[in-house]
Amino acid sequence: MISILILTKNEEVALPGCLESVTWSDDVHVYDSGSTDRTAAIAAAAGAHFTLSSGGHNALFGNNEAEHKNRAIKTLPFKYPWVLYLDADERPTPQLVAAALAAVENGGENVGYRLQRRDFFMNTWLKHVQVTSFYLRLFQHAKVHFERSIHSACVPEGPISVLPGYLDHFPFSKGITQWLSRHNDYSTLEARHIVASRVSKVNFSFWKAFTAKDISERRFHQKEIFYRIPGRPILKFLMIYIAKRGFLDGRAGFTYSILICIYEYMIMLKTRELSAQPELNRSSPVPQFSEPVSKSQR
Repeated sequence: MISILILTKNEEVALPGCLESVTWSDDVHVYDSGSTDRTAAIAAAAGAHFTLSSGGHNALFGNNEAEHKNRAIKTLPFKYPWVLYLDADERPTPQLVAAALAAVENGGENVGYRLQRRDFFMNTWLKHVQVTSFYLRLFQHAKVHFERSIHSACVPEGPISVLPGYLDHFPFSKGITQWLSRHNDYSTLEARHIVASRVSKVNFSFWKAFTAKDISERRFHQKEIFYRIPGRPILKFLMIYIAKRGFLDGRAGFTYSILICIYEYMIMLKTRELSAQPELNRSSPVPQFSEPVSKSQR
């Protein structure tokens, strides 16, 4: 069987649907960052294990997403070695559940599986504007760790594969206002990461940005290069709306592309602001991305 890990903070709207989608598991853990709404009561009513994170609760993920997730996978008393990690606004489809249960029974040497996520907006699957659609979400919790303080990457310590089926994601389930508020927090953490990277002189490679076999490592180097490109917000819009054919997603694709452009501009503005105050950003070095431990990590 598979244990479930759901990360929450004030998720009373999205959590019931997520819990309903994992009733097939008898070991569901809700790891909370200090909710002030009914999140804890909803988890208890569904029979899930509710744990309040020991990290800071005054900022998103305690200001370090990787540490927050590593704390969860290393300290929670999971019943099974395999864990399916979800956000409260995500739902595994029946096909994915069936594939996951079969995979953990006959996984061989695999320590994890990438799942294809479908993001929905305005009742539309954003099929073309998604920058990344595959995520390592099913794994043996003792054989992975997370890196990067924002939009963290799950790094496996062994071979991985891909499962059929979809992980459905509803990032706008609580409305545009909530999405903008959350991405305001994200942009602050992104800006801090960029400034800290520059101060710490984090190494990045043009070669690895396009040739690294591990998708998480490849994305790390791509983002470090992308951060250094002028006019980044407009370029991001052109990339996802034109190059990736986001226009095929109709009005939803156009609106989402504009929102991502605004998000990138927020990061640029905050990066400039923080760069003028470097003494505020030198306290914690940025860890570099680990080299993949297995050539079979695809």
